Order: sequence, then C-alpha cells, then structure tokens
Amino acid sequence: MGQATATLSSIDLGIIVAYFVVIFCIGLYFARRGRTSTDYFLAGRDVGWFAIGASLFVSNISTEHFIGLSGSGASSGLAVGHFEWWACLILLVLGWVFVPFYLRSNVFTMPEFLERRFSRSCAVYLASISIIAYIFTKISVQLYAASVVLERVVGWPLWKTAIVLVVATGIYTVAGGLAAVIYTDMVQTMILIVGAVLLTVIGLHRVGGFEGLRAAVPPDYFHMIKPVSDPNFPWTGIFFGAPILGIWYWCTDQVIVQRVLSARDEGHAKAGTIFAGFLKILPVFMLVLPGIIALALFRNFFKFGPNGEVLNPDTAYPTLILNLLPPGLVGLVLAALLAAVMGAMASVFNSASTLVTLDFYKKIRPEASESSLVNMGRIATGVMVLLGLLWVPFIHLISSQLYIYLQSVQAYISPPIASCFVLGILWTRLNAQGAISSLLTGFCLGALRFILELRAKAGSAPGDALSWLVDMNFLHYAIFMFVICSGVLVAVSLMTPAPDRKKLAGLTFATVDEKMDLVAVTNARKPAAETPRERRMNLVFTFALIATVITLWVHFR
Repeated sequence: MGQATATLSSIDLGIIVAYFVVIFCIGLYFARRGRTSTDYFLAGRDVGWFAIGASLFVSNISTEHFIGLSGSGASSGLAVGHFEWWACLILLVLGWVFVPFYLRSNVFTMPEFLERRFSRSCAVYLASISIIAYIFTKISVQLYAASVVLERVVGWPLWKTAIVLVVATGIYTVAGGLAAVIYTDMVQTMILIVGAVLLTVIGLHRVGGFEGLRAAVPPDYFHMIKPVSDPNFPWTGIFFGAPILGIWYWCTDQVIVQRVLSARDEGHAKAGTIFAGFLKILPVFMLVLPGIIALALFRNFFKFGPNGEVLNPDTAYPTLILNLLPPGLVGLVLAALLAAVMGAMASVFNSASTLVTLDFYKKIRPEASESSLVNMGRIATGVMVLLGLLWVPFIHLISSQLYIYLQSVQAYISPPIASCFVLGILWTRLNAQGAISSLLTGFCLGALRFILELRAKAGSAPGDALSWLVDMNFLHYAIFMFVICSGVLVAVSLMTPAPDRKKLAGLTFATVDEKMDLVAVTNARKPAAETPRERRMNLVFTFALIATVITLWVHFR
C-alpha cells in the first residue's frame, strides 16, 4: 500500500509558493492600471490569440477534470474523452459561426446578444440560469475536487483548503478584472500542462508503455465507440447529444465567450478558438490516460462491485501522485492542480460579476458612470466569492463519478439555450414569444428530470408512466429536450407575428449584411475585421485540427 499522504519537501513547498507569488504579481499589476468597464470586463478588447486560447483552455480545465476524467478513465477507459474531442470541433463553431455575430454587435454578454435577437425576458432567463448554474455546478464542483485531491495527497483539511483557494482567487479577480484573469491563465496553462504531462509520462514508463498498459486493462478500455446500451457513453448520445451540450457551453456560455469578446480583432478571436481546440486534444492523454494507468499499476487500491465495476474511481489521480512522484514533482503537480482550480474559479467569478453588473445593474441604472460599473463589478465578484465560501460546508455531499455528474446536470440546462442561439441566427422568422416559450419548456423538462432523479436515488422510484425519463441516458435526454424545445420555438413563432426585420439587422445569416445599430458602449472600440492573412492562417489550422481529431477518432474507435 502507498503512504497515506505525501510529505512535501522544501522543493515542493518552494514551487507552490513561487506559483502563488507569480499569480498575485500578475493580478495586482493589472489592478493598478486604469479601469473603464471595457478594461475591467473585456480587458480593453486588446487581447491576442495566444492569451485567448490559453484562457479558454484553463477556464474549462479545472480539478473536476483531473478527478473526473481520470476517474472515468479508471472505470471505463478512454470513452469519456469524446467530450474533449468534441470540444475541439465545437470551438471551431464558436470561432467561425458565432464570433462574427458577437463581435459585430459589440455586446459584452450573451444575455445582451439574446436580448437583441429576441427580447429582454430571454436575456433575464439566460443571465439568471447562468448565475445559478455557476454557483451550483462550477464553483461547488471545483472546490470539491480541489479539496479532495489536496486532502488525500498532502492531508490539508478540506474546508481550510477550500477557503484559502476561494479567497486567494477572489483577491486578484476582484482587483484586476478580466485582464488579470486572462494573463494569469497563460501562466496557469503552462504549469497545468507541464505538471499533468510529466505525471502521464512517468506513469507510462512505469507500466511499460502503451503496450504494457493495453495488456493490463480490459481491451474495451481503448475502444471509444460504445454500443447504444452503454449506460454512460452510448454512441448515439455521444454523436448527437454531446454536441448540444458543447454548443451551449462553448458557444453561448458567458465564462467561455467573454474571453473571445476581449480579442483585438476577429482574426485573433478565431485563432484563439483554434489554438484552444488544439489544446483540448491533450486532456485525453494527460488526464484520462492517467486514470487507466492508475488502475493498471495500483489495482489493489481500488474497490470493485459484483460486476467488476470500479466503485471509487475518483481516487485514481491522487493515487498516482502519492505513489509515483519524487519530491519536487509533487509540488509541480500540486501547482498544476492549484492553477486549474484557481483559473477556472477566477473565470466564473469574473463572468458572473459581468452578468450581474451589465445585465441587471446597468439596466436598472442606465446612467451609471464607468467607475460605478467597475465598482459594481468588484462588489459582484466579492459576492460570488462569499457564495463560494458558503458552499464549503456542503461540498463533501457531492458524489463520485464527478465528471459524469457535471455533464448530466449541464444536459438539463443546455438544450433550450442551444436551440435559441442556433436556430435564432439561422431563421429570421423566429420571434421572442417562441424563444421564451422554448426556454421555459426546457426549464420545466430539465427540472422534472432532475427532481425525479433525486427521488429515485433516495429510493422513491417514479411510476411506470415516468420511469423512462429517469432511465434514459442523460445524453439521450439532451437530444429529446433539444427536439422538443426546437419544436416549441418554431411552432409558437409561426403562430405569432414575425419580428421586425430591422431589429434583426446583422444578427442572422439572412440579415448579416444589413447595417445594425451597435450597442452603445462608453470608451469601447469595435473590434477590427479579420485580415486576409489572418483568414488564410485560420483556415489552414482549422483544417489541420479537423483532420487531427478525425484521425484520433478512427484510431481509437
């Protein structure tokens, strides 16, 4: 058996301290600069492609990925990696389809765009559901995963660790705004990748390379295409349901899109999404693969059910850290974990404060000055930090199979939002009445499934008439919800008056060339168009990314 916890050497502690010093220096540097609302919420709209791509990556990768992806790797193999490789392609949809609409309209937030396309009520729904989702999924799960790892690896108390992480992240996020978040993300991305890759390389060497690993685990662990009957990753759900979750998360979620809105021009925005797409190839090899390695090397540390299923998969990554890494590298991997959770939480804090400030406060006080908006943004960030702290006593209640939990909750939120955004830019006939009806229908369907699922886990099974709702795979349920919500959107729109075409100028493909009324933003410049050279480079790397993902899918089919 491995040691209960690791003893951090002076080298390990030195690496962790150095990490915090660098992050705080970057955050406080941006806190000293002049602050307009554009500076604070969109980093002055002057961010280049590399920083955008790195921030997209680290905003997405948090400790729930370290725990959840490696745990799913230990319990079922590479199949969970479908979500990562789908993200590579959905990021291209963000860059090539949605970014031009977002940048041309000069919006700060996704609810603001939805308000321009449909109505204020749709914007309020999206802003509200986003803030609630950030609190109940992103912040809580990130804190849980980070605290569990650090408690198991170095014995740091769960609640104390969570408090330190929330407060430390809140300091530089409140002070520096999006610029501080994005440029600390660049450093955190490098630390995260180096730490995770080193652990994977050491583990592969110990297990005897890929051939040794394949021999030590069931053959189906390296086959990603699963049958329709698979409880977690049926191929039908993966190829038809996962893209719905992906479009909501990568193309309409404020945490992600806010990074792209900060680009200095359309070319850099697209290039940032392409760069992030290449980075999203890595988690399958640096996070899922270590879970399989942990099962191969340390099988005695896992508990198994009557059918051979792994009962404690979330211990996979901590097990590797405890039993593989020498002094010095433990500190580096812990710094990578800290980088992941702090980068992701900073993004959530900043984006939630943007929604509160611009979609609620500014609507109530349209005459608010720039300094008032920035101060409100800081106050809203502080409130999100406080809510994160209030979650600490409850984080131990979150279940194992963390990544599946997170994806399934998102499956109940995403279909109606994805439907309104996708169909909204495709068809001018869709109107505000159809959109709000679709969003509320999706909310009811998602809430119904969530409540029935909680009751079933508590031992109160639904009747035969509703049992299929609980038994359906969450990805299949996402498809079901998307079809129903799209049907409601179209049907209600056709039964009510068509929207004013002038209102749709520049917001749909049919009206893309018509002059739109830009959102009035004080001290904000409209991002420049993509240059011919940028477009050629973006096309080349887009096709390279598509070819890479297809090749990987064919290899691991």
